[in-house]
Amino acid sequence: MSHATLKWRKDNMRLVVMVSGSGSNLQAIMDAIATGTLQAEIVGVISNRKEAFALERAAKAGIPTLYFPLKPYKEGGKSREAYDSDLALKVAAFQPDLIVLAGWMHILSAAFLHHFPLRVINLHPALPGAFPGTDAIHRAYEAAQDRLIDESGCMVHYAIPEVDAGDVLAKAVVPIYPEDSLEAFEARIHKTEHILIVEAIKVWAGQHPR
Repeated sequence: MSHATLKWRKDNMRLVVMVSGSGSNLQAIMDAIATGTLQAEIVGVISNRKEAFALERAAKAGIPTLYFPLKPYKEGGKSREAYDSDLALKVAAFQPDLIVLAGWMHILSAAFLHHFPLRVINLHPALPGAFPGTDAIHRAYEAAQDRLIDESGCMVHYAIPEVDAGDVLAKAVVPIYPEDSLEAFEARIHKTEHILIVEAIKVWAGQHPR
């Protein structure tokens, strides 16, 4: 075993989690850390939405948070690249090993991503090549109602400027049953996501020992 591997296993990796909503996947990561399932530390939680419950989850756990909205940039006539570049500086200040997009509802441009090569991963509620972008769960459900598919799933992939198109770290298939309501299918997707996001972080850690 190399010295680098020993160091990796002794030191907790530093995570920044970026969120836009309730933060249930953030909670899954927090729970995995608390139980010792994941050897990591969340050093910052960042949201583009002030009302995101994820910020409250993090604050209650004593994790530093940052609210960084796009709206002032739009109103000030600044470009999306300017926002992404400034956001990258904010994230870099946390000195993360890995940045996890867990329900982050902005597409990050190269102005952000080039600061963190192979260090930004994204959770998406669909399988590779299927239903990129928003409303993936609803679109998969509708496709099942039309008998075009009988399964969907979720994946964690490297973030690249192209939407949901980066190399896949981990994926899981979720069946769609004929009797499913949208709510039942969505709940099963989210339950699977909570497991997959932790597993993907572990996969990343194995591929990128510090």
